[in-house]
Amino acid sequence: MKISANDIKIGNVISHDNKYLVILKTMHTQPGKGGAYIQLEMKDIKTGTKMNHRFRSTEDVEKIRLDQQRYQFLYEEGNFLVLMDQENFEQKSVDKSLVGEQLPFLKEGMEVTLETYDNESLLIYLPTSAEVIIKECEPVVKGQTSTSSYKPATLENGVRIMVPPFINEGDTVIVDIKELKYLERAK
Repeated sequence: MKISANDIKIGNVISHDNKYLVILKTMHTQPGKGGAYIQLEMKDIKTGTKMNHRFRSTEDVEKIRLDQQRYQFLYEEGNFLVLMDQENFEQKSVDKSLVGEQLPFLKEGMEVTLETYDNESLLIYLPTSAEVIIKECEPVVKGQTSTSSYKPATLENGVRIMVPPFINEGDTVIVDIKELKYLERAK
């Protein structure tokens, strides 16, 4: 489906130069001389390579409509993830690179969304947040109120985040997976 370069939004997937590219950032620019253009930061879905490209405002681009389906993550098998369709219980193996930087948060039994185009798996989305256990945490120094109110902590999956001073080793916390940010203590 052709759309105007002005209508491109963050998260859209476009086809350009025989590549599927997901839009990470957009910036509309109106220079003093010449026509307006859209500066896009994009990531190649297959290789993970980031690139920048300018499109004239009057240019049309091919937007890809992706099919989304919910799956349950079962287990890892080498470089592949085995997912199960929750309606018909069919299993599907997909490359683990489709998850990207969020891979450490993937747990068995987790529900994920798989986006495909022409039966080709392109992206896997995890839930927005996850419960994880704090593995290591620096102790709070009493009277240290002039510094930041957050301290570094290492999660059970090896990811480092900043947490409030009242969080200790062994606590279970809820983390925003995209931002790698502490949200709250798990109840």
